Amino acid sequence: MAVPERNDEVVLTGGGVNHVVRVGSTVRRPVGPWTRTVHALLDHLRAAGFAAAPRAHGFDADGREILDFLPGEVATYPLPEYVRSDATLRTVAVMLRDYHDATVGFAPAADAAWYLPGRAPVEVICHGDAAPYNCVFRDGRPVAWIDFDTAHPGPRIWDVAYTAYRFVPLTDPGNGDFTLPVEEQARRLRLFADAYRLDDDGRASLADTARDRLDHLVRHMHEQAAAGTAAFAEHIAAGHDNLYRSDAAHLTRHAAVFTEWLRRSAPLG
Repeated sequence: MAVPERNDEVVLTGGGVNHVVRVGSTVRRPVGPWTRTVHALLDHLRAAGFAAAPRAHGFDADGREILDFLPGEVATYPLPEYVRSDATLRTVAVMLRDYHDATVGFAPAADAAWYLPGRAPVEVICHGDAAPYNCVFRDGRPVAWIDFDTAHPGPRIWDVAYTAYRFVPLTDPGNGDFTLPVEEQARRLRLFADAYRLDDDGRASLADTARDRLDHLVRHMHEQAAAGTAAFAEHIAAGHDNLYRSDAAHLTRHAAVFTEWLRRSAPLG
């Protein structure tokens, strides 16, 4: 969704945190201490043959970063039905796996800055926010990830758990985001894990990691709001933190069910 701004700029809405505009075939976004590291990562992805991400083109006269504009639709809430299909879930998992694999071997500069701190064990460069609102769809199919500001070194499961939470989704019945019965959530979670080719250790820890990821998100929201970031203060005022807390409790209650499904050896059919 876009609305005209000034001259050749069109404001792109939906991100919720940054003021982003389109200029022709490019996107212009605010920068941070981490931006040059992210650009180096995007350059590495392109060299590694991963095309499902924008290219970076330096900075404009206003100091904003310049990225490719990727044609398509970015999913915003309430999500369209095509985002919730099994086919989308499989494709997203493969796209996340391909992204992670492409980051192996990326060597950041010695003075590299990240928006989020790295986490051990470092296996890949996590996207940090691989969710529907950072996924470009064309004709109802996911084709690319955008908004790599939250990228940071970490374990695969840290990203896998959050992306599964968003796309399955692993939500409490009190969350209106496409609530499903627990057994159906578990089936879709298994579908996601299979498509990603998640290993046994990852399957054993996925549910707990998703809960930990939501706890981390709530802490981050409050830290950013306390630091004066208006977007996060607005999210808290809207009750987003309480939704995440409820979803984290839901994951705790049903972790055994999710883990049992993830460990099944029989095909889903």
